[in-house]
Amino acid sequence: MDVIVLSRIQFLLTTVFHYFFVPITIGLSIIVAVFQTVGYVKKDEAYTKLSIFFGKLFIVNFAVGVVTGIIQEFQFGMNWAGYSRFVGDIFGAPLAIEALAAFFLESTFIGVWLLGRNKLSPKVHNLSIWLVALGSTLSAYWILVANSFMQHPTGYSLNGGRAEMTDFAAVIFNQHALLQFAHVVVTALLTASFFVLGISAYRLLRKKNADIFAKSFKFSVIVGLIFVIASAFTGDLQGKFLVKEQPMKIAAAEALWDTAQPAPFAVIAGIDEANQKNTFEIAIPNLLSFLSYNNFTGEVKGIKDLQNEMSAELGDGNYVPPVAATFWSFRLMVGFAGLMLVLCILALAKWKNNRFADSKFLLGTSLVAISFPYIANTSGWMMAELGRQPFIVYKLLTLDNAVSTTVAPGWVIFSSVGFVLIFVIAAVADVVLIKRIAKEELKEEARK
Repeated sequence: MDVIVLSRIQFLLTTVFHYFFVPITIGLSIIVAVFQTVGYVKKDEAYTKLSIFFGKLFIVNFAVGVVTGIIQEFQFGMNWAGYSRFVGDIFGAPLAIEALAAFFLESTFIGVWLLGRNKLSPKVHNLSIWLVALGSTLSAYWILVANSFMQHPTGYSLNGGRAEMTDFAAVIFNQHALLQFAHVVVTALLTASFFVLGISAYRLLRKKNADIFAKSFKFSVIVGLIFVIASAFTGDLQGKFLVKEQPMKIAAAEALWDTAQPAPFAVIAGIDEANQKNTFEIAIPNLLSFLSYNNFTGEVKGIKDLQNEMSAELGDGNYVPPVAATFWSFRLMVGFAGLMLVLCILALAKWKNNRFADSKFLLGTSLVAISFPYIANTSGWMMAELGRQPFIVYKLLTLDNAVSTTVAPGWVIFSSVGFVLIFVIAAVADVVLIKRIAKEELKEEARK
């Protein structure tokens, strides 16, 4: 394999593994802050204990996320020198702000929160965890600003083969970043709610502190239901934006080879990329038009016409992304979101009958469902990144011009193996620590 393929595989591995910890860190910091605030305001020891318990799990995920994030950053200099040169002027500002402001805010107040329980006033200690949540959320925004320039470049000019920032406000208030941020925060809360749901179900199955974990189970069902619905809403807004700004991504995600008016939504399809056709499909008539324009008659351009348009605009080349991978990653995301919605509704029905704590099926499924948002998140990111190919910066820089040409394939393989070993060690440590904490008895940790 050549350097481009190897570098893409390495970036896939590091990005996917790192992103396992981003949503859970954002969402769990907010949920822990809510638990602590409820405990403080209502003088409810149960919620205080829940904040301490899930706070420990938050710290484990935060620590592993930091390690994987540092590894991911190495690749920009090692494998993507052309990309770093091209976007360095744009990326520098948001990434510096993320590190110097958001991450420092988050990490500093994690220390305050951990060490200040019996040393600070309850009000100040409660404020510290909200500042952790704020820092975690702001950190995500600045990263998304950088990513959104790759998806929808704004506020720049080209000078000497480099993109240079000309409008800081246009970069940081990129419409793609705002839409993406809303979706990421919503899915982060969804991820954390299912994590809390699964851990609570585990404690209920073991009948340990059942009265306390029944509260967190009920809380996470409500939060999960709210944010699985919200994720569909924010995802729909992103989709409508992409219809205008990245129509090829939408066409690939729907395996729509020919322009259609009205356009059907393919539920499943047999995709023949070599001959640019579907061998079969099961589709819902007119639905893609509705999802694109809120009406059932809108025209959605197909891959073939878009390829011709981009060739005329950018020069000869293949501008079709990997269609099958984009198509199925989108359906994995939607499918697992649907499963989460069904589980929340089932849990609510059991709750209404006051039978959720005795339903081994519901509790066992809830434990397994910890994985559902991780699968949906990963699939969604893969769809977003694969659908932009062959560009690394949309319509400005292709992959073959972004890769480091002086790095030998052997070194990419060597570094990839090293990264994978680190990920395996981190994953084992993460699982072992989470399992150990999940089994712990809740102790009296009242203030002195």
